[in-house]
Amino acid sequence: MSATQDIVAKLWNLCHVLRDDGVTYSEYVTELTYLLFLKMLEETGQENRLPPEYRWANLARREGLDQLSFYKQLLNALGDPLEMDEKGNRKPAKDPLVLAIFTDAQTKLRKPANLKSLTTSIDGLDWFDAREEGLGDLYEGLLQKNAEDRKSGAGQYFTPRPLIDCIVRLMKPRLGERIQDPAAGTGGFIVAAHRRIHEKNNEFFGLDEGVAQRQIRDCYILAELVPDTHRLCLMNLMLHGIEGQAQSMDTLTAEGAGLPKADLILSNPPFGTKKGGGRPQREDFSTTAGTSNKQLAFVEHIIRALKPGGRAAVVIPDNVLFEDGVGRLLRQMLMDWCDLHTILRLPTGIFYAQGVKTNVIFFTRNGGGAQKGGTQEVWVYDMRAGAPSYGKTRPLREADFADFEAAFGDDPYGRAERRDQGEEGRFRRFTREQIRERGDNLDISWLRDGEEEAEDGLTDPDDITAAILGHLREATREIEALVLELEGEEEEAPEAMAAE
Repeated sequence: MSATQDIVAKLWNLCHVLRDDGVTYSEYVTELTYLLFLKMLEETGQENRLPPEYRWANLARREGLDQLSFYKQLLNALGDPLEMDEKGNRKPAKDPLVLAIFTDAQTKLRKPANLKSLTTSIDGLDWFDAREEGLGDLYEGLLQKNAEDRKSGAGQYFTPRPLIDCIVRLMKPRLGERIQDPAAGTGGFIVAAHRRIHEKNNEFFGLDEGVAQRQIRDCYILAELVPDTHRLCLMNLMLHGIEGQAQSMDTLTAEGAGLPKADLILSNPPFGTKKGGGRPQREDFSTTAGTSNKQLAFVEHIIRALKPGGRAAVVIPDNVLFEDGVGRLLRQMLMDWCDLHTILRLPTGIFYAQGVKTNVIFFTRNGGGAQKGGTQEVWVYDMRAGAPSYGKTRPLREADFADFEAAFGDDPYGRAERRDQGEEGRFRRFTREQIRERGDNLDISWLRDGEEEAEDGLTDPDDITAAILGHLREATREIEALVLELEGEEEEAPEAMAAE
């Protein structure tokens, strides 16, 4: 076991102690983010970003109620947009990253002994080896541990690392490209893209003056709506040397329309409907303006946010591929405005938090809106049929994507030479005319699904429970979507009658 893996295991084990203090798994990771941020600034020589009185050593040396009281004071002070200067005057806070991480920060800890246990344990970790292996890898390991634990519920925003790495290898992000994730979660896609660019460019040694700084400050565009998830994202970016800040915002509002156009978009947008049945507040939306289905609206955002010639890889649920009405209109827009060259049907069991079957769509934006040509053919790779029972006893691995990557080819725009493997194979070609004859339904399968057999093979109780909950959540989501659609039809009926 590496030093990083050992530290992650030790930190995660502390969460079991905190459960007696009423702290949930996800709350624990947020709590740990506050403390690790302070400690890591000390370890990396960046404590000048903090006021002297609110640095790690001043917190860690305290005991009992004094430590807990001081910790609450520290969270409040670092999250205050104004701070005191030497003369006692309040002025804007100096460091925007510190402010973003601690804005509205509150501790869930009630027992002083638990806070002392955390600070003592953090101080006792092997920080030298952790720095050697990379503090970013340590934090990412903690996020993955949280997402993999079925009880945490964190899997809803954490895309499995093997899937992210597969997508990044295929899309080949390049130095100087503007890369966007409009639903960034903990920042996994951007971190992986940055890691590849860093490695492919000799770790930024020998570049012209300013090129490396522009890369880490200006080339990454992130947006995340959920405040606690946004904190985790900021921490993850910082520890991987990415200085461009992720924005706390709702991409499906006017703020999202103002995001800079991108050369590459990598994303796993949220599934389901907007709370209260709300619709996207985007004046530039033409196709999905009337729907509360977030996944449909995010796909329209991504189409519009790409520069001409820009490319995207996006995780979507099955319903985006077959849903009628707005769903069909969106698919028509996608195939008219873009070259939708590849669909990867993902196996079940890797996104139980959402409880839906998922896919990755790969596409390239045409030059300047809807144009003739668009999508001429779509290649579909079925990784779902006959797949293993993924879960704790059989996690998703990088090697699972090897055959798909070979079939996809070496061109990130999907233009490599490909071979249709026929009805017995996993990779097949479908023309635009064939898809049109299917009513623009892209939920294409030809192999025996085998999903029931795969889930029957689950043995871990947490995996079985997660599978059942996943199906229940998806059934609930479908019912809610149907109710909202029927309500929408009722609202529009009087207008339709008046028009007649």
